Amino acid sequence: MSPDDFIPQPYSFSIDNGSFTWSSPSNIALVKYWGKKDNQIPENPSISFTLDHCKTITTLSFSKKTSTDDFSFEVLLDGEQKDDFKPKIKTFFKRIENYLSFLKDYHFTIETSNTFPHSSGIASSASGMSALALCLMSIEKELSEGMSTDYFTKKASFLARLGSGSACRSIEGDLIVWGAHEQIQGSSDLYGVKYPLKVHANFKNFQDTILLVDKGEKQVSSTVGHNLMHGHPFAKNRFNQAHANLSKLTKIFELGDLDAFVNLVESEALTLHAMMMTSMPYFILMKPNTLEIINKIWAYRIANGSKVCFTLDAGANVHVLYPENEQENVLKFIKNELVAYCQNGQYICDQIGFGANQIQE
Repeated sequence: MSPDDFIPQPYSFSIDNGSFTWSSPSNIALVKYWGKKDNQIPENPSISFTLDHCKTITTLSFSKKTSTDDFSFEVLLDGEQKDDFKPKIKTFFKRIENYLSFLKDYHFTIETSNTFPHSSGIASSASGMSALALCLMSIEKELSEGMSTDYFTKKASFLARLGSGSACRSIEGDLIVWGAHEQIQGSSDLYGVKYPLKVHANFKNFQDTILLVDKGEKQVSSTVGHNLMHGHPFAKNRFNQAHANLSKLTKIFELGDLDAFVNLVESEALTLHAMMMTSMPYFILMKPNTLEIINKIWAYRIANGSKVCFTLDAGANVHVLYPENEQENVLKFIKNELVAYCQNGQYICDQIGFGANQIQE
């Protein structure tokens, strides 16, 4: 599909007002995307586990207005007005206006809340933008005739990507690929798709415990970080590496090779942060406690023959990934040895989930 396929025909119906509510999860990339082209196109493909408990719930209320000169909306987080969210939403609306021609016809009230602590370092832009995109698509579905579920899902992912790149991986689950890859049929730079190849039972119900090392605002935003890949001395090799690692992961998933999974996922996490440390200007998002946790995980794995591993987003917090059959022992290890390195002892227990859900009024 091309972007033009998402430009709507004149709508068949009209609607004066209403509201839709969607719940959409965050996700954690296994093969990372870092670096993008214009229009939120990734420089390399990525694949992620969709999470289950860490999600955003958004209600979008809308009413017809007389003037169609500009966008009109208000944003509330946990019932409180959040005007500092408005510039990002306005940028999003500008990017998607060509694909949702009703945007200036309505005044919108966006009411949103997260099931995880705000500013906890969980990727709330992924869950938040995907939930908003789904609400907007629910309006378009009401205005259109005969919209298929497949088109609805692809366009929701396409729109979410224009708000936050990783948001396109939150619409569905449990494994989502974003970015064209020669071995993954249907993969696209424009939207996320469900991983279509064989996945061994070893990877079902995988667990993700998120250790909140630092809940403060990042010193460098992800947007700035992505832009620093332009002209980065190692960028081309990194993009090639991501393609190769995704190819390797298809075999790992097929065979259920947990040892190879551990090595690839941890290498990807450290490579992501190596790109940050070798950009110009350079920066470090890991904290001393991030490294303490990583070393503890390595020691535990060797001592216990465990298949536990870590991954990192663009921040200091640590995602501890492990098979479901190790849940009891790993949680004991986390409570006994790792919680001391978390800010205020905070961590979140999550697992693989299966994507967004519409909540009926």
